[in-house]
Amino acid sequence: MKGFNQLNKAFESRVRLGVMSILMVKDWVNYNELKETLGLTDGNLASHIASLEKLEYVEVQKQFVGKKPMTSYSATKIGKHEFTKHIDALEALLKR
Repeated sequence: MKGFNQLNKAFESRVRLGVMSILMVKDWVNYNELKETLGLTDGNLASHIASLEKLEYVEVQKQFVGKKPMTSYSATKIGKHEFTKHIDALEALLKR
């Protein structure tokens, strides 16, 4: 099946699928917003973000707002490309 072979294993997890879906429509999203939107624990979100970061699908920005650290994430160009290919493959499968 053509569409099936184009699916990206990195997005098989519902958490990574959710993270990338959010990052596709927003330029930068902070950690707490991702955590709350997806209803995740710190550990669960952190491990999935680390996986996406290792693949260079997300970019991490750390800064201080006042004295509080704030971490934000953005989808990289390659991350957006790979996610779009994955969604296109899912659509192709659904059209069969």
